[in-house]
Amino acid sequence: MASLFAMLDRRTLLAALGAAALEAGLPATPLAQARRSLAISAKPDDLVLRPDGTATPIWSFPDDDIRASRGETFELTIGNDLSAPLALYCRGIDGAPTAEPLLARGPLAAGAKESFRLPLRQAGTFLCDPGLLNDGQPRPLRAKPLIVLESEPVSVDRDEVLLIEEWRLRPDGTAAAPGTDAKDATPVYTFNGRTSFELSARANERLRLRFINASQRTVLAAKLEGHDVRVMAIDGEPAEPFPARNGALVLAPGGRADAVVDAAATASILLHDGKEARPVGRLVLSGEAPLRPAPLPSAPPLPSNGLPAQLDLKSAQRFELALGLPTDWTRPASFTPSAPPAFRARAGRASVLALTNRAPIAIVFHLHGHHFRLLDRLDDGWKPFWLDTLAIEPGQTQRIAFQAEHAGHFLVEQVATDWAAPRLVRWYSVE
Repeated sequence: MASLFAMLDRRTLLAALGAAALEAGLPATPLAQARRSLAISAKPDDLVLRPDGTATPIWSFPDDDIRASRGETFELTIGNDLSAPLALYCRGIDGAPTAEPLLARGPLAAGAKESFRLPLRQAGTFLCDPGLLNDGQPRPLRAKPLIVLESEPVSVDRDEVLLIEEWRLRPDGTAAAPGTDAKDATPVYTFNGRTSFELSARANERLRLRFINASQRTVLAAKLEGHDVRVMAIDGEPAEPFPARNGALVLAPGGRADAVVDAAATASILLHDGKEARPVGRLVLSGEAPLRPAPLPSAPPLPSNGLPAQLDLKSAQRFELALGLPTDWTRPASFTPSAPPAFRARAGRASVLALTNRAPIAIVFHLHGHHFRLLDRLDDGWKPFWLDTLAIEPGQTQRIAFQAEHAGHFLVEQVATDWAAPRLVRWYSVE
């Protein structure tokens, strides 16, 4: 991982892991209280991944990204038109125990439907992630962005989702699902379903770019050349704005980062998977007149989602989790809610988790139900952003802390950064 762009050191890597367009000046809207229904179905599909233009069979949720407003409650109905069971997880949505897969909702059988409520308390960039049961299935399954808009105005001209997906293409043209041996397969990356992506903009147009790493196994660095990329949110939660080092964002599998960019020139978008950098798209400056005479002032922070400003670490409960070993962890297909929990947290108190990677390869840890702070080495503070996903290097211990705000049962996940590695899960309770 240290080779993810020459300018990215390990500290930068760990720190970085961590909508209809909203025009500047639009009036604020009150926090929505609406409830609406939405139905989506997983279906057989195809995607052009080969240079000759031949389509590769995959599975996906067709139609556009899901967009909603903060405060809404979704009645989400999921149909499974596939030949394998499905478990869809809304990554980054905190405090929704009745929507928690494998705990409140069992695997959805082929040909079946299910409905559940999804409260959208927080604005941000989230992901409908089907990866829990996709290991070893006949085809890989695409993720689906979930965008929850702020109730306050955000000063951008356009709001764009950049969904990064990784495919392992076999010599016969089929795509290998994660959790399978893909030694003879070639990695292929797409932005919004295309192997070559272009985004057109006028000079000095302010873009909100929502980068999503929907790869199931690989830490990826995305770089927009020649531009000041200002990070506004990580994993769906507003951050204290900071410049991305040399315009590069590093994202763990499932990680998201919102960035603000003022279009200045035509530029390449590069993607680095730890082995090589490759051009995957371009920001193209249109021939129209500049949108404004000069770039806008630096963007202010995004509106808060209400997470606590401070965590009481002195009275926090403390737990240890060993990663990289299958002991006490299980594959999602074999998971049972009757298994003992990884830990029990008391509602309203801070919890500190010591995560130790005992594997010879980086491990990605994901906490369901809550966002967490990455603690400093001496436990005397934390990084100025919230995360729900963290990559931990071999032999390292990282400590994270979260406020146990939401009662219920939630999953924790770990997966090694290797395509054939199994996804493993446990669960925890807040009571």
